[in-house]
Amino acid sequence: MSLSAAAQVGEQDSTFFERSIHGLEYSAEFSATLSDGDHAPFWLTSNRHGLSSIERNSAYLRAGIFRDAHQDATHRWRLGYGADFALAGNFTSTLVVQQLYADLQYRALELSVGAKERPMELKNNRLSTGSQTFGINARPVPQVRIGIPEWTNVPLTRGWLQVKVHIGYGMMTDDKWQHDFTNRQSRYADYALYHSKAGYLRIANEDYDYPLSFEAGLEMASQFGGTTYRPVKGVMTKMPNETGLKAFWNAFVPGGSDSYEKDAEFNNVEGNQLGSWMMRLNYDRRYWRFSIYADHFFEDHSGMFHLDYDGYGTGADWNKKSKRRYLLYGLKDILLGAELNLKQGTWVRDIVAEYMYTKYQSGPIYHDHNPNISDHIGGNDNYYNHRLYPGWQHWGQVMGNPLFRSPIYNDDGQIEVENSRFMAFHLGISGRPIPALDYRLLGTWQEGFGTYKRPFTHSRRQLSLLAEAHYAFSRSWLDGWSVGLAMGFDHGTIVGNNFGTQLTIRKSGLLVK
Repeated sequence: MSLSAAAQVGEQDSTFFERSIHGLEYSAEFSATLSDGDHAPFWLTSNRHGLSSIERNSAYLRAGIFRDAHQDATHRWRLGYGADFALAGNFTSTLVVQQLYADLQYRALELSVGAKERPMELKNNRLSTGSQTFGINARPVPQVRIGIPEWTNVPLTRGWLQVKVHIGYGMMTDDKWQHDFTNRQSRYADYALYHSKAGYLRIANEDYDYPLSFEAGLEMASQFGGTTYRPVKGVMTKMPNETGLKAFWNAFVPGGSDSYEKDAEFNNVEGNQLGSWMMRLNYDRRYWRFSIYADHFFEDHSGMFHLDYDGYGTGADWNKKSKRRYLLYGLKDILLGAELNLKQGTWVRDIVAEYMYTKYQSGPIYHDHNPNISDHIGGNDNYYNHRLYPGWQHWGQVMGNPLFRSPIYNDDGQIEVENSRFMAFHLGISGRPIPALDYRLLGTWQEGFGTYKRPFTHSRRQLSLLAEAHYAFSRSWLDGWSVGLAMGFDHGTIVGNNFGTQLTIRKSGLLVK
């Protein structure tokens, strides 16, 4: 190789290296929570991507480096990555690998590998109670994920239709926590696999001054594979689950059956399947924007389609489909929200109001038809819980909306969501009185009824409040420093009576300019 050719190769390598670290940012953070009561206040621990503790007093020291793929916005190939670790006291683990990921993008497509904090779709991430399927309440699940992460125009629609989509597979990382929490005496699962997929549509066109836009989406997820351990007649029994290619396919297109049901007359689909239908309607003007939105959660086809076949015969034909007869379920369980954004607001910038109802769950009855009873009714959906897997949770925190009381609050060693039937009202307000200071206020009232399987003797009520403010210093010698102070208050019998404060000090900035 000639000297000139070697120099060109070296220049190309140097250019790629320089580009891959251009815009690299760092952050370091210390946070401490001091509380009085049964636990740390609800809104001091919820919707923080699982980096929190329900213990009354806790603290963590966090540090990370990040590069956003948008730094390569002018290139077809774009690279992003991050590493984010925390040392914690009074948490579920002392060393927390909060994020460790790499994103490779080509045009609109992205391949993401690792554990990464991802925002909720179609909701205000600071003021909403949270999405019911893909929330921001639990630690990220490491996964391999491919999709279109940003709104992308659909060809031949003249810019009026955009899409987002993703498919991912990963593995839960909380096996040790499950062992400790259950003392291996109640149900847990080792090496459980994780699948997520979602698709969103938006009807809008930013090139026209048209105020209305509509967004809709379907989010679906599954826990499958791994090995389940659960007590059978007082003995902890090992139950291996399917992990082959067929299991991956059955997670993608719900089908098959769980290993212990293969010889049963009635089978459920394989794994823990769940999801949400979502929609949002926006009216956008120059100085303000108003939106209404909905999030309907489902655990099976009765909740997903609200329709079930109920036309089986009788006698010898009890298991044959002989009639055109269907059972229609009511649309009762839903999260409804409204959001007002005052674009030039100072003291008040955003207002979010939500109503959430989950008491129906396709009704209290569950039975499959049999030779004596021809009616087929599928109810008692038991949101966020499952017979084989520890439910829709990770490290004790539910992976959806935190108003479903997380298993980490249980004192009986059971990894169960013990309050999944409830009604709630929520209000969130945020503002920025001066450029350096922002705040948010959250208030939530909830009435819980337990579950169909284990109902509360009497309904339980809970009021949870949060006042939080952050100040970013602007003087040159304090550039990048910010301090946050939050106060939380709970009163009731779902998570208890709690009062606490949280102090957060943060330093961030460019590592490579």
